[in-house]
Amino acid sequence: MAETLEIRWHGRGGQGTVTAAKVFADACLSGGRHVQAFPEYGPERSGAPLRAYNRVSSKELRMHCPVLRPNIVVVVDATLLDGIDVTEGALDDAVFIINSSRDPKELREKLKAKPTQKVFTVDATKIAIECFGRPMPNSPMVGVLAKVSGIVSLDVILEDVKKSFGKKFSQKVIDGNLEAVKRGYEEVREG
Repeated sequence: MAETLEIRWHGRGGQGTVTAAKVFADACLSGGRHVQAFPEYGPERSGAPLRAYNRVSSKELRMHCPVLRPNIVVVVDATLLDGIDVTEGALDDAVFIINSSRDPKELREKLKAKPTQKVFTVDATKIAIECFGRPMPNSPMVGVLAKVSGIVSLDVILEDVKKSFGKKFSQKVIDGNLEAVKRGYEEVREG
């Protein structure tokens, strides 16, 4: 891993994007890393575009500003690709993770991704509906990010999901989210 990994999340209010960034940061913290997780939004309504950010480092983090040059861009809602330049500032070797049933090669073309950049897709919304009955793609996206980044193990992510959700939700909802994380990890496709 680079000394510091910077992640920018693009989603819509109500999809769990901010929660996903926090859960991922908590898992990285449990794995012994220094982390940041914070949203960038105002009083937006449900469905409005938002951004969230992570920084993960082996050293203390002193920078406190939005991620402008992300190593990884996570797009929780593919409809944002039509109105927002999610590639803005992305490094030449950046990785894009997109919640979509479409082929990653098709989205690579849409993004005009450089040959040195990687594009991954997963149908996180479908996974969420099948696992816990709601179109909340955040848990599968956390699983994908764990796999693609390689900086935290699936087991650590699952433990942190249990901890994060354990006080708020029923065991059935927790189990569904755990299954969704696993499926995101397993079903991601590269193109």
